[in-house]
Amino acid sequence: MPVVDQRTAPRTPRRRPVPRPAGRKDPSPRARTRSRWPYALVAPAVGGMLYLLVYPLVRAVLISFQDFRLRQLIAGDAEFVGLRNYRTLLADPRFWEVVLRTFLFMAVNVALIMVIATLVALMVERLGRIGRTVVLCSLVLAWAMPVVAATTVFQWLFHSEFGIVNQSLTSLGFASFDRYPWFANGTAAFAILVTLIVWQSVPFAAITLYSALTTVPLELYESARLDGAGAARIFRSVTFPMLRPIFLLVVSLEVIWTFKAFVQIWVMTRGGPGDATTILPVYAVQTALSGQRYDLGSAASMVTVVLMSGVLVLYFRQMLRQEDESR
Repeated sequence: MPVVDQRTAPRTPRRRPVPRPAGRKDPSPRARTRSRWPYALVAPAVGGMLYLLVYPLVRAVLISFQDFRLRQLIAGDAEFVGLRNYRTLLADPRFWEVVLRTFLFMAVNVALIMVIATLVALMVERLGRIGRTVVLCSLVLAWAMPVVAATTVFQWLFHSEFGIVNQSLTSLGFASFDRYPWFANGTAAFAILVTLIVWQSVPFAAITLYSALTTVPLELYESARLDGAGAARIFRSVTFPMLRPIFLLVVSLEVIWTFKAFVQIWVMTRGGPGDATTILPVYAVQTALSGQRYDLGSAASMVTVVLMSGVLVLYFRQMLRQEDESR
């Protein structure tokens, strides 16, 4: 048999695959099913969010432009009245008193929360492992306490007859605090609510700021100390600039938290005595429930959302402007 030399044997040329024209795709049905599967998984969560968040907001906006009282709630024949509810609301002197009280309440709470949380975060950073663990666990437990439960505890602490605060002050020689009615005094009730909200908010802010402090390089502190900087100078020139984005985030969240504080006030004082602890969310509920003026209550809620958004926008602009100037 003749032997064929493999080196001289003819080779069959390989056919190059014809490139598919750009823009033309012909995926298989299985590939199309896979591409749609993530959207199908996310769809229930998105639908639930739209129903629970977007629908109530849209419904409240519509009610604020309608004549919506108890009869309309039952019969369902509400009439659109345009901006009449907003004109009525803005012409009410009590509404503007509540707005001023709301901003005062927010400013006092946010200032105290940020100062105390910053000091707690700096303290935790300097503690040893055991002390740090104890403080962080205490903060988490305080943070995890339900709002209604914490409010009830504060009610009993300041109870006029059975409260431990009155008993402690009386035992220390302050006889005027014997059965002192804390919640009958507007200033005292306001201060108690501020204390409650600060106590509930400090753990989140302190833990967040402490987590951010752990990311600051130690070399920066050592360089500042070698240059003779003290603790205040180090915080102002090293710590705060490094944590500015986290401060911005925490302050924004605390503004939202305090601006819409409702449960604590409603459970403890229902806005009293008088209007001493009435802020915008409480005013909206009072307006809607006391006189069945759901339209005015919705209008007050929309004004609350607009004011809160305006405060956050102004704060963001100021912080971003400071960052641009520092660069």
